[in-house]
Order: sequence, then C-alpha cells, then structure tokens
Amino acid sequence: MPSLHFAYLAKHYMKNFLALLFGLSFAFAMMDYFQYSQKLSDSSNYKILYIFYMWQEALGLLYPLALVFAVIITKLSLVKHNTMTAMHAFGYNKKQLFFPFFIIAIMVYFLFTFLNMTEFSYAKDKANALLKNQYNAYNINDIFFKYNDTFVYVNRLDPIEKKIYELTLFKVADDQVRYTIHAPYALFDKDRWIAKDARLKTHLYDANGTLQRYRVEFKKEIKTLKGYKPKIIESLYEGKALNILDAYSTWHLLNLQHLNSDKIRALFYDKVILPLFALAMVLILFFKLPFHARMMNTGVVVALALGATFAVWGILFGLGQMGANGTLTPELSALLPVALLWCYAAYVYLTDEKSIG
Repeated sequence: MPSLHFAYLAKHYMKNFLALLFGLSFAFAMMDYFQYSQKLSDSSNYKILYIFYMWQEALGLLYPLALVFAVIITKLSLVKHNTMTAMHAFGYNKKQLFFPFFIIAIMVYFLFTFLNMTEFSYAKDKANALLKNQYNAYNINDIFFKYNDTFVYVNRLDPIEKKIYELTLFKVADDQVRYTIHAPYALFDKDRWIAKDARLKTHLYDANGTLQRYRVEFKKEIKTLKGYKPKIIESLYEGKALNILDAYSTWHLLNLQHLNSDKIRALFYDKVILPLFALAMVLILFFKLPFHARMMNTGVVVALALGATFAVWGILFGLGQMGANGTLTPELSALLPVALLWCYAAYVYLTDEKSIG
C-alpha cells in the first residue's frame, strides 16, 4: 500500500492533470470544429465523429503540457496552504515529496505510448477524411517505389481490404529490363503480399546486349513485397500517420532498402522521445519552484514557470518540424535536445539541497 503522503500528493496531482488535459483537449477539439464545421457534412454523426477524432488527436498532442502545468498548479497550491512546510516538518525531504509526481508522470507517459501503438494514432487522418466527405474512402492510386533490386508500380491500393489492383514489378540491371511481373491483384497475408494469377515475362538478351526474345510464364501466385504493410505504403506515399509499431517497422524496412528514413525516424522520435521532455520539466520545476509561501510572488512564479515550459516546448516543436522536413537529422532535432534537458534535470535532482529552500 502506498504511504499516506504518496496517496495524498498523487491524488491532487492526478486530479489537476486530468482537469487540465480534458479541458485543454476539449477546447482544442471545439476550436478546430468551429473552424472547419462548414466543410463537414450536415450529418450529425459526421460532426460528432469529427469532434471525437480531433479530441483524440488533442489528447496525444497536449498530454505532455498538461503534465507540466499540473505540477505547477499542484505545487503552488500546496505551498500556498503551507502543506509542503508541514510535510517537511514531518521529516519528508524534497526527493520523497517528488516521488509521487514522477510516478504519475511515468504512468501517463507509458499509457499514451501504448495508445500510440494502436488506432489512436490515426485519429487525425480519420478526421481529415470526414472533412473531405470521404469516410472509409481510403483508396490510393498510382504508387511507384523500390523494393530490393526491383521497382514496383501499384495502380490502386485499398488499405481497408488489404488489396492491390494491377501490380507490376520489374527488375532493371545494366540499363536493361531483366524481367517483369504483372498481376491483376495481390492480397496482403501476414507480412507480405501474394500476387495472384501473375505473368512473369523474362527478357532474353544476346552477348551484345540486344534483346532477342521474351519467355512468358504464368504463376498461380508469387510472394513479394515482404514488410510492406498497407499502412506503411499509405504513410510513405500519402503522408498518412503511423503508429509506433508501424513507424519502427517502416524505419527497419527503409534501412533494408537503403532508402532515406529521416521522416520516419522523426515521426518515431516525436511519439516516443519528445514527450520525455515533460518528465524532465516536471522534475526541474518541482525542485525549482519555491517550497514556502513567505515572500513568494505567485504571479511572477507562475509566469516564469509557464514561460519556461512554453519556451522549451516551442523549441522542441520547432526542431521536430526541422527534423521531419529534413533540415536537421532527427537525432539532432529530437534526441540531443531531450538528452541535454535530462542532463540538466539529473543535475538538479542530484545537487538540490534537501531543505525547504
């Protein structure tokens, strides 16, 4: 069972966090709805779905800020009512009082990390489809990409049915087309596509490199495009969202194909690494905010704390956009600044005195 001080602090922090998160996310969803309401269908179901999807998107976007704002509100409220002073009088030091805040923040981070492994990540794409009155209309046309040592053309992809229509693969070596594979359709099975009723046409050349003839074979099915899940193709060539698992799979797949993975790495870091800044800010602000009400100017303290939070979040957001656009490598735009922030947070935790201060 958690100690009384842990339960008390965790309850107040969680209450403030939930109030801020739901308040901010609903406000975000409603402002977005009023901005685009005229583009939505007159159907009330579409409008409710749009608000719901944008609320989901807002939850994932704003939960790090809500974690930081909640620690500011909770800490200053406890200081104002002399609760922190009383707990220090009972022998609790700063690190013991910080522990409940950090545990709640860690749990929230892991909860949203798990949610970003699910359909939760696709809320914005679903909302955008509603704006275009194309709910469940996800067909993608005319896709061209590289797979191992071949090139692939897809006439139409239906990610819902996991079906490709008019699939063509051709291998080019030494400025010569070695073979082509054409199938009227292909079905996705586990981790690869199975081309049905495929026609394999092999180009036969003489010693001088002159095309002599073709050899045509018919195959009932050919397994190909290993690792290219429908969602991965949809994201790579239509700019759609990916959850964490698919983003990691895409990263691995692009590395195998020796293709640039900057955009996918930036997306992966945005969902997994960047939210960690909130945990570092929770630590820094908890120790840096005053622990007693005497001579504390609440307005100035709140303004400085909010200003520091927005400044850090804005810098990280800007760097994240630069990483996604390829201006900086994702490691420089995401990993390095978060690592530096955590180094400072660790320094604060290890060097801050145990007294009220």
